Amino acid sequence: MPRPSIAEISALIADLAALRQNRTSAEYATLMGRKADLLERIADHTPGDAETAEVARLARARADSPKPTD
Repeated sequence: MPRPSIAEISALIADLAALRQNRTSAEYATLMGRKADLLERIADHTPGDAETAEVARLARARADSPKPTD
C-alpha cells in the first residue's frame, strides 16, 4: 500500500466538511470507505502503533456497517 499523501488527507478533510452541509447516503458511504482506506494505509506505515491500528479497524468497521438513510 502506498504511503498516504498530504494532498489525499487534505482532500478527505475538505470532502468531509462539504458533506456535512449536503449529505446523501451514497456520498456518505463512499466517503467513509475513503476514510477507512486512508486510515488503514496510515496504520500500515506506523507498525507497532496499536492506537493507530485500532482507529483504522474501527473506521473500516463503520464503513462496512449498514449505511444511514437520507
